[in-house]
Amino acid sequence: MGIPTSDHSGQPLDAALADMANNVCGIIRGSIDPAQVASRLGALGWRTRSASWYSFEAETAWCHVEIDKTDEGTTLINGVIDPQRIDDLTRLLARLGWQHNLELSDEDNNILEERHH
Repeated sequence: MGIPTSDHSGQPLDAALADMANNVCGIIRGSIDPAQVASRLGALGWRTRSASWYSFEAETAWCHVEIDKTDEGTTLINGVIDPQRIDDLTRLLARLGWQHNLELSDEDNNILEERHH
């Protein structure tokens, strides 16, 4: 099965997701810079923008994440995702060659699922 990348890329984030609290967070391991993550997602049709000097946002109709780097050099991602698409995000990050951990949480910040690659 193919990996959805930019389906509905011309559409804004689904309104039901825009009203949700953050439900996905994770790390991309290695020395991957947030600008590189945004650039690669943008090349796949995600809408991206700079959010500050060192952080970026990336969005499709089913996911909106902020991409930041810690002082220790770890790249963090967090935002909202359609819970049914967590595996799509995991496969996409893996396809890009990035080792990562993702956590999907409910509205009370209880971890529902974890993905590691």
